[in-house]
Amino acid sequence: MAQTLAQKILQAHTDDEIRSDGQIVQCRLSGVLANDITGPLAIKSFHGMGATKVFDKDKVFLVMDHFTPQKDIDSANQVMVSRRFAQEQGITHYYEGGDCGVEHTLLPELGLVGPGDVVIGADSHTCTYGGIGAFATGMGSTDIAAGMALGETWIKVPATIRVNITGTMGRWLRGKDLMLLLIKTIGVDGALYRALEFGGSVVDELPVEGRLTMANMAIEAGGKVGLFAVDELTRKYCAEHGRPDVTLDLRADGGATYERVVDIDVTGQEPVVACPHLPSNVKNVSECRNLPVQQVVIGSCTNGRFSDMCDAAQVLRGRKVAKHLRCVVLPSTPAVWKQCLREGLMEIFMDAGCIVGPCTCGPCLGGHMGILGDGERAIATTNRNFRGRMGSLDSEVYLSNPAVAAASAVAGEICGPDQL
Repeated sequence: MAQTLAQKILQAHTDDEIRSDGQIVQCRLSGVLANDITGPLAIKSFHGMGATKVFDKDKVFLVMDHFTPQKDIDSANQVMVSRRFAQEQGITHYYEGGDCGVEHTLLPELGLVGPGDVVIGADSHTCTYGGIGAFATGMGSTDIAAGMALGETWIKVPATIRVNITGTMGRWLRGKDLMLLLIKTIGVDGALYRALEFGGSVVDELPVEGRLTMANMAIEAGGKVGLFAVDELTRKYCAEHGRPDVTLDLRADGGATYERVVDIDVTGQEPVVACPHLPSNVKNVSECRNLPVQQVVIGSCTNGRFSDMCDAAQVLRGRKVAKHLRCVVLPSTPAVWKQCLREGLMEIFMDAGCIVGPCTCGPCLGGHMGILGDGERAIATTNRNFRGRMGSLDSEVYLSNPAVAAASAVAGEICGPDQL
């Protein structure tokens, strides 16, 4: 049968013949991920089920990124549990401190995840890796424990929604905007347990870092995975990030059956903003003028890569962050941080009056390094704007691409770069 991208990847990892969506298949895993919040839960379950050894010490990834550096005793103890487990098991890919970055940027950057892989992670944004053609999805810590022990898991083959994006991209339009436009179109549950398969002329030209941003937010539409074909851009990215031997050309078969097809034309589309308190409450940035903000966050697993930093720096160069506003810049990995330093971006950020911090999830989940107080409003390049996500239940979070966030930091209110 003609297969979708999701079916094709899963078929390569199971001995079961995939005949239809909804079928449950047993899949061999390429990697299993947990972090400093979910790792201890998975480790407890691992021991509770009587497991004594992980299936492959090179394919279990523990990344201490949510509270890096640890903000209090509880978060320090969380890391201690994971560190001891990593030492006991001889886990190769344990990351803490100076070599740690935000997990969903770090793993593709190091070549630990690649095209055609099947990866599960105890974090909902594990779907990020679909940007390079991996079937990657979040699961609960108990499922992660079983994956660490067995190297296998059960997966229900998801039905697929095909998303075709065409037209002409505006100067400041980015992958973040494309994904927010899709979520506006189908809603936060529009892809519930579905695979989102992206294509079209705009997607064909979209840089891999933009694809990773879009795949990252598949979960915000309820998706199981967000998938992009493996093409020359993918292979070039992999060659530059620890996987020089990727020759795979992976795409859906012609004639594959889709549950739904969504077509989006972005010609003439300006950047957008997701307003509180849902990623689907999307408006054009020009519709959000005269909304003052007290905080801007540029970073996270959605938009903390070097291209994102470049977009922000381009807007901030020669300008100043507005008074009575804090602009927090968090490059998502040490490699991104060092590249920003080498190419002068750090000086731009500091001269503009930004707070430049470590490679951490931090404020995205209301963890630390940028918590909102009562009544405060933020615009952020993160992925969620639920009530209380970044601090007080009485605060508000707006989501945007990095250029819009940087422009808003300068204006002191939500605006796009062209509106400065």
